[in-house]
Amino acid sequence: MTVVLRDFFLKPRFYIMRYIIFLLPLLSCYSVEKDCDSFKLGNFEFTTIINGEIKTSRFERSKSLEIEFYENKIDSATVKWVNDCEFILTKINPKSNQDKRPVKIEILSTEGKEYFFEYSLVSNPANRFRGRAIKIN
Repeated sequence: MTVVLRDFFLKPRFYIMRYIIFLLPLLSCYSVEKDCDSFKLGNFEFTTIINGEIKTSRFERSKSLEIEFYENKIDSATVKWVNDCEFILTKINPKSNQDKRPVKIEILSTEGKEYFFEYSLVSNPANRFRGRAIKIN
């Protein structure tokens, strides 16, 4: 009886390991294109849905500053690059406590003139959102 139970528990592991060993080379060949240097400077557009409405903001990013144009308002933030594909935005003139919190942005992938990113408040990294920005020039 113990031999049968032992074989029963050993067989599934063997089959799982065989599939893992087979799939591992396939997974390691997959890589996401990331040309983050092309998106450090320039003019960009970001479109999102807020309360069922499509909203578009435009922003200009220089080496250390980002200026956003959204619904006839202009907002500016400092840009601090953590690494080639990750930066932190901190508003220069925050109007509320929410605005005082820096936002961490990580470029996940790039394709042509657009990049896909993930962003969250630095103080709340578990609550992340994703978006897509398009370089307009």
